[in-house]
Amino acid sequence: MYTEEMLESIKKVEASRTSRIGKELRRMDADEKDNLLKEFHPDYKESGFATLKMGPNKGEKAPAELADLLQANSRVLGKDIDLTHPDYDVDVLVIGGGGAGASAAIEAHNGGANVMIVTKLRIGDANTMMAEGGIQAADKENDSPQRHYLDAFGGGHFAAKPELLSKLVMEAPEAIQWLNDLGVMFDKNPDGTMVTTHGGGTSRKRMHACADYSGAEIMRVLRDEVINRGIPVVDFTSAIELIKDEKGQVAGAVLQNMETDEYLIVRAKVVIIATGGAGRLHYQGFPTSNHYGATADGLVLGYRAGANLLYQDTIQYHPTGVAYPAQLFGALVTEKVRSVGAQLVNCEGEAFMHPLETRDVSAASIIRECTARGNGVPTPGGGYGVWLDTPMIEMIHGEGTIEKRIPAMLRMYMNYGIDMRKVPILIYPTLHYQNGGLEIGADCATINIPNLLVAGEAVGGIHGRNRLMGNSLLDIIVFGRDAGKHAAELTHEVELGTPNLDHVEKFAEELEAAGIHTDRVSPLLLPPYARRERSL
Repeated sequence: MYTEEMLESIKKVEASRTSRIGKELRRMDADEKDNLLKEFHPDYKESGFATLKMGPNKGEKAPAELADLLQANSRVLGKDIDLTHPDYDVDVLVIGGGGAGASAAIEAHNGGANVMIVTKLRIGDANTMMAEGGIQAADKENDSPQRHYLDAFGGGHFAAKPELLSKLVMEAPEAIQWLNDLGVMFDKNPDGTMVTTHGGGTSRKRMHACADYSGAEIMRVLRDEVINRGIPVVDFTSAIELIKDEKGQVAGAVLQNMETDEYLIVRAKVVIIATGGAGRLHYQGFPTSNHYGATADGLVLGYRAGANLLYQDTIQYHPTGVAYPAQLFGALVTEKVRSVGAQLVNCEGEAFMHPLETRDVSAASIIRECTARGNGVPTPGGGYGVWLDTPMIEMIHGEGTIEKRIPAMLRMYMNYGIDMRKVPILIYPTLHYQNGGLEIGADCATINIPNLLVAGEAVGGIHGRNRLMGNSLLDIIVFGRDAGKHAAELTHEVELGTPNLDHVEKFAEELEAAGIHTDRVSPLLLPPYARRERSL
């Protein structure tokens, strides 16, 4: 599968491999990291951002593609929608069928609430399913939630909301136990203790995994639990607008059937947004590791209803996305590959950085190597990448390690004639995680919209301005569960008034006052790949 130029570069990688094994690579100091990020990380590229002209975050910057949707027209604007005869009447509406949504629904159900999930694809079609490397929790004798907090706080550039990060790390061991009790098949030693490994930016081995399909295994169990409990799931249906009442409370949502375009009304005492990420907006033209429906819908719905965003200008580019072959372009190569021994190596066979730097630093280092230093490996499509030297893994740990520890990755590459046990793989950063989102308090409630809760990747502030590996699978469980518990409690005290869509009209007036004239409507719902093809 590799080109002649790639094969020549691989010879240099192989020639340097023996000398690189066992050699400790230097970590960058704080000043080096800051300078590197400012010069090469996409978050610092001014042309990729726009200033919001209206809404709760007016005057702040956001990725241009996201700003376009935040300042677009509602899909229900001008539509004759009858709110007085709801199609569904529930206590708790969960928007999103990934790990956060499923966890929230399970705990709301435990709390006695009448709960329903609505998802625009199927339950489990989510970024949760795409997660590979593992989930963090400080549950070993040489570790503590306090150490976990310090690692994550520093990795997020000291910008996380302390009350959110504290909740994340303190409730992590219980989250692992909850998943284990539900039936998640974590990697374990013969004596039953869980296997843990390092991740980028971690000072202790606290990564719990299920081989290299951790998210899929967690989602399998959560999906089964939702189904076994009989929690209703309305699939292939999108939430396109929140409904409020005259008190300013959220009172439900307008749905749209993705197949028939039919509008449906949900009356709900509490709404939980768990819509996930934004990778399919392809910020700055980057490929993405995200699932097909990751189009920032929850941020749009919350913003139009008046909820604040936090750190919406920060995105995580996973350092190791597939650069070649083209059929896998942008797909995730789990950080676990580096945690078990593979090094990042340039076209000359040189290891140019410590393999377990934080993700933002790693991504910026790779971009620098391919652009400013000219040490990238060219791909047939006109791009570049660097090598992830996977054969090192079995030289260090013994034959069979890759098949045992990262079997899904091995099979993925074998489908294209690349045996990662024998040859390195080519990678480049891919759009991976939405660091910013809707701002919440420790109770998962938005700051200024009553009865609107948020969990998972749609939240801003848990991780700060960067996220460590394994903390996203953790946050969907911790905050999903807590959102569900709080939602169930709220249902006992909420008294809904008359439903309305007045905020939609008000938002349209604000757009006009800000001089924004656009034909765009939002949320986007699905990426417009087909429309792009027709326009060529």
